[in-house]
Amino acid sequence: MISVPKICKGGDTTILNIFTQNDTSHDESTINRLIETCPYSKESLGTLYNMFKNDVFAVAYSITSDYQLAEDCVAETFIRLTQVKNFNSAKGDGKGYIYKTARNVALEIKRSHHKDIDNVYVANYGESDNTVENSIWLNALLANLNDKQRQIVVMKCCNELTFKEIAEIMKCPVSTVKSRYKKAISILQKKAGVDGEK
Repeated sequence: MISVPKICKGGDTTILNIFTQNDTSHDESTINRLIETCPYSKESLGTLYNMFKNDVFAVAYSITSDYQLAEDCVAETFIRLTQVKNFNSAKGDGKGYIYKTARNVALEIKRSHHKDIDNVYVANYGESDNTVENSIWLNALLANLNDKQRQIVVMKCCNELTFKEIAEIMKCPVSTVKSRYKKAISILQKKAGVDGEK
């Protein structure tokens, strides 16, 4: 029998917080500098890969719904970072740049493989053996969202992006992102049996 993980009240991200184990020890200026040096520094590329591989995989999988294609997206995203030419670390948004690249790569790969998203499977990249039950439960919830809602929830809850960053990545107004997110969280809370905050 599959045990359902306990969800505590206390904010809209509690539904997905069992999967968020992001390394937030690096500030934006460090990330920007790493991206700028990535084309000629294997060490910078390796550091970025270790920092963002899980998040890039989550974004890619929320779009492709295919484990192998999402892995291809991870590889292609970091290959593209080695080809960056016009990134200015002084004014760049490195984290957003990586997620935007990952999203664009995933959309390209999805189009080239003509994949329809019926079921989404989100797990900790490389650690799915330890989280199978939680992943099955989480994906049953995410299946209730449309493509855009699902992408916004993953970027907000798993990748911890701001609404402004998500809006820039998805090329839509911040108000649209907020309303889609609010609707998605309401759906997830209802399906998970969690009361929304008053």
